[in-house]
Amino acid sequence: MLQETAFRVKQYEAPIVIANNEHRFIVAEQLQQVNISPRSIILEPVGRNTAPAAAIAALLLVRDAPDAIMALLPSDHVVQDGDGFCKAMDLAGDAARNGALVTFGVTPDRPETGYGYIRRGASSELGEGIFPVDQFVEKPDEETAKSYLQSGDYLWNSGMFVFGAQAYLDQLRNANPEIVAACEAALNASKTDLDFIRLDADAFEKCPSDSIDYAVMEHTQRAAVIPVDIGWNDVGGWPALWDISDKDEEGNVILADVFMQDVRNSYFRADDGRLIAAIGLDDMIVVSTADAVIVTPRARANDIKDIVERLKAADRKEAIHHHRVFRPWGNYNDIDEEGRFRVKRIVVNPGGKLSLQKHQHRSEHWVVVQGVATVTRGEEVSVLTENQSTYIPKGVVHRLENTEDEPLHLIEVQVGDYLGEDDIVRLDDTYGRVG
Repeated sequence: MLQETAFRVKQYEAPIVIANNEHRFIVAEQLQQVNISPRSIILEPVGRNTAPAAAIAALLLVRDAPDAIMALLPSDHVVQDGDGFCKAMDLAGDAARNGALVTFGVTPDRPETGYGYIRRGASSELGEGIFPVDQFVEKPDEETAKSYLQSGDYLWNSGMFVFGAQAYLDQLRNANPEIVAACEAALNASKTDLDFIRLDADAFEKCPSDSIDYAVMEHTQRAAVIPVDIGWNDVGGWPALWDISDKDEEGNVILADVFMQDVRNSYFRADDGRLIAAIGLDDMIVVSTADAVIVTPRARANDIKDIVERLKAADRKEAIHHHRVFRPWGNYNDIDEEGRFRVKRIVVNPGGKLSLQKHQHRSEHWVVVQGVATVTRGEEVSVLTENQSTYIPKGVVHRLENTEDEPLHLIEVQVGDYLGEDDIVRLDDTYGRVG
């Protein structure tokens, strides 16, 4: 969905991507896979909602182009009608150049209780197809949602916006000057790291957390809405994925190796290749990943967030860390860990080079299973091919590199009294990392 979102806008400008620091390498790799070069990838040290994120992007844009028009688009939305989206973008751009702060309102086709709504006003001087915003309303109960659908005056709040960068900053500064001040401080003290802009953590952590709706759109007199019918879906949970996916004759979405008996209207996914056997299920979601299994009725899938909060409170690593971790040179996947050993599968991209490093507390064994590895071990440099291995004793300076055109896959076995990722002393690093 990130790739599809970038594709939708690449005809306008190279996108600015705002992401959490933990997602930096997977975001960069996703864009590289589809040959999209972002203008910037901005890393937030902590999440502060959409109003500060938009402010950071706007501040960056007005440095070079004070009259820049910006679109803020979540990366987890599905838009099936690309032509309709582009027409709405062009219309919104014209309105934004005339001073409007535009949001897209999706024409509802059912009494949805999971979305916020926008009540549109009468036609304005902004032009055909553009309406002033009369009111933003919270997620309704079912009866209220039915009345919204019947009235024809309410639209789903898509969370997509188009406005002048400077106009947005002016309106935000009027309503919430502390957000702008914190964002200016965070951007001014930011540091460039590879292709990333790292916001200053101390400054950004002081920024209030607020959405664009609350911080700006509910206060400004310039809010406008464009009704759209573009095959939109806010994929904020598993039920939405069931909605947009192809189904079998029993209404099941099957993205796994599944043996079923008497199963209807359910969603199955297994990213770990595990077999799922299901009997007598209806309206269920079953998702199996390398680190967890989710089983829930579709109607209660939003309660997963409560489980996540409980995992965080219990300091469970599953709430924070994925088994697959992305790095600038490729990725690694944890296979097994217990006591004094840890096993990883490492993939080094063509041209990828790990840092020249050593470990204080562990030794490492490397076995090449696919590709060609160039290995530095102390003063020795060797080339290993499939089914060959090497041993890196504790304290020995070493480096792993892939000089070939195909990915390098190897198994790494770590043995020692401490196996944390911070047991790395980097002596030289292509990517500018230290420590």
